[in-house]
Amino acid sequence: MDIVPVGPGFAAELRGVTLFDVAADDAAYQAVRAAFEAHSVLVLRDQQVTDDIQLAFSRRFGPLEVTKVGAIGTGTNLIILTTIGPDGKVVAPESRLALRNKANQLWHTDSTFKQIPALSSVLSARIIPAHGGETEFVSTRLAFERLDATTQKRLENYFVWHDYAHSRSKIAADLASPEERAALPPACWRMVWTNPANGRRALYLASHAYAIEGMDKAEGLKLIEELMDAATAPGLSYMHQWKAGDVVMWDNRATMHRGRPWPALEARLMVRSTIQATEADGVASVRPPARQAAE
Repeated sequence: MDIVPVGPGFAAELRGVTLFDVAADDAAYQAVRAAFEAHSVLVLRDQQVTDDIQLAFSRRFGPLEVTKVGAIGTGTNLIILTTIGPDGKVVAPESRLALRNKANQLWHTDSTFKQIPALSSVLSARIIPAHGGETEFVSTRLAFERLDATTQKRLENYFVWHDYAHSRSKIAADLASPEERAALPPACWRMVWTNPANGRRALYLASHAYAIEGMDKAEGLKLIEELMDAATAPGLSYMHQWKAGDVVMWDNRATMHRGRPWPALEARLMVRSTIQATEADGVASVRPPARQAAE
């Protein structure tokens, strides 16, 4: 397997390995897992992707998340990210489905709003637009390492509240349905995560983040936005240009990502599987001992 760096200090393309190799062979899995811990974003091109092989590949890394209520794929281990309606046509830009896709164009980290956070997401391209629709990544590990030591120490003691409804309200006030709000109450996680495999630390932030525990809400939100702006400044991202057969996986503990716009009338169909984080992935140390929802 060859590892070819593709981003500014993170992200790499893996050559000479397939999803099937990782699903079937322990040595291939160990090599890809080591690359994942080191590079945070992995690109595998020219894959023969089916739902079954994507799931088999994903399960090697840990237990799979069940898709939440309100999403296409609810109750399964796959989430379908598409602009194609039930009639087979591209939906109107003002439709609820199109607005949900627009919300994914905010900088975010998957599942920070859940009671079990995500280790990794695996995204495969099934139908891609002729123009646009890229996925852009930044390293929150490198963002943390750019901070001075005093700031790093201060942030390690902070806990951040995340809410799915908060991020969706940036697109439309009622984009998160009552069922989603009920199923997804706010979750609180440490602002800085440590990778058990290499000891490197990373900021854990997202568009879902809305408050810092024990801090004035406006002050906390201002700090969250300042840190996100610094992490996503020009020149710090890897922009993935999708091709047929591409699969990308990323470390939700150490990155943020966003979808990029594409022409409204062009179809886009992506399939994502999400691996839950476990104690072995560093999740045990990130939840505060006592949790009360920030007001």
